[in-house]
Amino acid sequence: MYKLSLKDWVILLTIVPTTIIGFSIASYFSYSRYVELNTHLSDRARSIIEPLAIATTEAVINTDREKLRHLVGFTHRTQSSIIKSITIFSKDNQVLVASAYNGDTELMRIDAGEQIPLTTSSVFTDDYIIFRTPIIDEKSDDEVISTTSSAQVIVGYIAMQINKNHIKLAQQSQIMMAYAIALFGVLISAFFSTRLIKSFTRPITSMVQAVDRIREGKLESRVTGQLIGELNFLKNGVNAMAESLGDYHDEMQQSIDQATIDLRESLEQFEIQNVELDIAKRKAQEANKVKSEFLANMSHELRTPLNGVIGFTRQVLKTPLSDTQRDYLQTIERSAANLLAIINDILDFSKLDAGKMVIEKIPFSMRETVEETITLLAPGAHKKNIELSLRIAPQIPDSLIGDAMRIKQVIINLASNAIKFTDKGCVNIDIDKADVDENKATLKVTVNDTGIGMNTSQQASIFEAFGQADQSVTRLYGGTGLGLVISQRLVKEMKGEINFISDEKNGSTFWFTFQCEINPIPDDAFLYPASLANKTILYFEPHTHSRIATSEILESWNMKVFPVISLEEISNALAKGNTFDFALIAHDITPTALNELKQLIVSIKENIPSIHLAINSNSPNLQEALMAVGSSSCLSKPLTPERLCKALTPQHFDFAHSLTEVLENKIDIKVLAVDDNEANLKLINALLREQVREVVTAKDGQEALELCMNENFAIIFMDIQMPIMDGISALKHIKSQTFNDRTPIIAVTAHALSDEKDKLLKEGFNSYMTKPIDESMLRHIIYEYCDIRLLGRHTTNVSHIQNNFADELEVSQKPLKPAKLKDNQNPIVQIFEHSTVINWPDAMNKAGRKPQLARDMLEGLVESLPETKLTISEALTAQDIDRLKEFIHKLNGACCYTGVPDLGKIVHQIETQLKSGSGIDDLEPEFFELFEHIERVSSLADEAFAEIDKLLEKNYS
Repeated sequence: MYKLSLKDWVILLTIVPTTIIGFSIASYFSYSRYVELNTHLSDRARSIIEPLAIATTEAVINTDREKLRHLVGFTHRTQSSIIKSITIFSKDNQVLVASAYNGDTELMRIDAGEQIPLTTSSVFTDDYIIFRTPIIDEKSDDEVISTTSSAQVIVGYIAMQINKNHIKLAQQSQIMMAYAIALFGVLISAFFSTRLIKSFTRPITSMVQAVDRIREGKLESRVTGQLIGELNFLKNGVNAMAESLGDYHDEMQQSIDQATIDLRESLEQFEIQNVELDIAKRKAQEANKVKSEFLANMSHELRTPLNGVIGFTRQVLKTPLSDTQRDYLQTIERSAANLLAIINDILDFSKLDAGKMVIEKIPFSMRETVEETITLLAPGAHKKNIELSLRIAPQIPDSLIGDAMRIKQVIINLASNAIKFTDKGCVNIDIDKADVDENKATLKVTVNDTGIGMNTSQQASIFEAFGQADQSVTRLYGGTGLGLVISQRLVKEMKGEINFISDEKNGSTFWFTFQCEINPIPDDAFLYPASLANKTILYFEPHTHSRIATSEILESWNMKVFPVISLEEISNALAKGNTFDFALIAHDITPTALNELKQLIVSIKENIPSIHLAINSNSPNLQEALMAVGSSSCLSKPLTPERLCKALTPQHFDFAHSLTEVLENKIDIKVLAVDDNEANLKLINALLREQVREVVTAKDGQEALELCMNENFAIIFMDIQMPIMDGISALKHIKSQTFNDRTPIIAVTAHALSDEKDKLLKEGFNSYMTKPIDESMLRHIIYEYCDIRLLGRHTTNVSHIQNNFADELEVSQKPLKPAKLKDNQNPIVQIFEHSTVINWPDAMNKAGRKPQLARDMLEGLVESLPETKLTISEALTAQDIDRLKEFIHKLNGACCYTGVPDLGKIVHQIETQLKSGSGIDDLEPEFFELFEHIERVSSLADEAFAEIDKLLEKNYS
């Protein structure tokens, strides 16, 4: 970009403004004079032609050409300097006389068809101006003259041609004179500007050049010459500056030389420190590795004996014991459970800190998950005589996809803290929706207590690790101080937030939100006992939150609820003659209240046939004592829909769901199932045979391809990772080489990451299913894709299939009944019900609630564990990550169909990390934990199978 110099600025600020102003003024006055001369010429012409028109009126009327010629000639001669020709026309546009014989009468004549102007008009050309004025008979009335009937008053018109040459010469002279004066002013300005440039800009330019030389390092440069005024002071200042810079330069050079010597010495020290830091870094990495190995080893070393302590303590508690022995053993069990909880907190914190915590996405029941959690917490609240209440908003969807275990973990942390720090009063848990759409749900869980609360300083440190509100609280109540920190990070992983409000001595309210996907095919419908519809129930509950929560459950069953909050209201309701089918009495059990409750039962027994109690205790002896007085059942608070419905309708419902009814209507199609795992293949074969007429199985992609060349299938379920030929290759060959090219092929994978799912769909799979296989999802996929196939083949009535599908859904959503069950409870479901090593209810659900199939699947997994452990160890030793991925994937697939929650979780986590690019060294703690879970499953298997076989033989035909 060009920069203006001082010389240029002088020119711009002197000559250019003068030039612009001078020429602007010259232009203005020239234009004004030009317009003035034109106006003067027009006025002069009008002053000639208009009196002439008046003078010739009578002669025109009388057609006196001689007189007209005299008047025109005289006017022309007297004004010959501007007039070229004057012509008089009659009213019919004919020439009467002209002042010049060489005049152009046609130019002066009005065009044919035009009217004679009523006033003087003018027409301009380059060299002439033609004026035309009407000749009016003055003897006519004014009114007639003003009308358009001008033929009666206008007797003709005069046209006069004015020469512009004279005035044009005057205008040109005026313009030349104005611009000459402006040019003269510009020349004077240029002269003074030149003098100014010589006097000021040249010395300044020399100073600038001297400064440039100094800037380039030529510090000996100086400004010379004798200057005037301030310029001389400036010259002296520049010279003094150059001298000072020279001195500073010499000093700086000396300093640089010294600094260079010091820097060399420092660099040598830095190199030594870098080596030491590198050694320290390696030691820290080794220490971190040792820490991870230590945590994994300690997890194994501590959990194994603790599980033994807890397990055998529970076994001993089942035997006859004295009160003192039972109290001692219960203390041992609680202490061991607390120690195990501390170990789990530390391991979870370590995983979260290392970024290795994986949030799973599996289908689960929201209400079942929360109710199980609260059931586990209830004994602690009962022991302190605290009211524990749970309310789940009716509009919340129940069937979700997310990590149920982590949701339970956060609720347990918050609720157990609330119980821990509350000595009297209540702990209320509310679950409501924050935002719900078609695909996702954001839920809000609020835990409110009436405990000790926190002050401002304590609230500031509540989410810090290894600490609580203050150390005295830690010593009084115990705990690691990791619960809230872990909860905070888990909630963040679930795309939510956690917060609280607290008032010292007035309790606290903790709340958190989390996101889940809505299961497109719910597993079960809401519990809805039709036999309770329109039944009346008298409900006594002094606690407001519990009363609202239970009333919502009962009203959702279309029951008529009459809630009361005092014993007087019960008496009044019965005194009025009201009749009730049921009575639900909720009561806080205290030594004085027990007799009061017994009396209440006796007093209303005659009026209400079925009385049910809800107490804040889970003591079997207390429940038996109250039932002996006359109550039909005695439930432990908080009340859940399942237990409440079971109590009100014991003869119709079994909530264990241990068996399922076999669907009678099967779709008449042939299905191909492909899987290299024998157990997985066995399960999917059993599930498919309940829904379709014929199932063909294959153990790898090559065998599936051969079958597809010879047979046509309605739908194909294809595993992905298989030997000989994997699922993707088999898909491409089937589509290109067989006549099953239009058959829907469904990918079945044990570990479907989001990007992996997209990849499978892009490869050509119509859809995908994740292991463990969900029966509802399997039914939905069969209906969706077989419906399309059958429409194309015209072999089956689609409406029949739809009716069958609707019937199947209706059957699958009904509460299930046991086959020849000897009592109302299903003991099989209670075996290992809360175990995370082998969980029989989980195994039953994953096997389609088929006991024998669940046992076979579990047995197959247990038998394969020793060989699996050996092959994984060999792959780890050989650092063969591809082989390791293959074995881990197979084990993950097997765990998806069996009830081994802990083992399945760690295998799923390891496969996720391997597929995300983690190395074998990074996963050493996880592999230690994997081997620990394998050993735990193997050690517990014999006991589990013995109990399962015993109960299967005892309870089922």
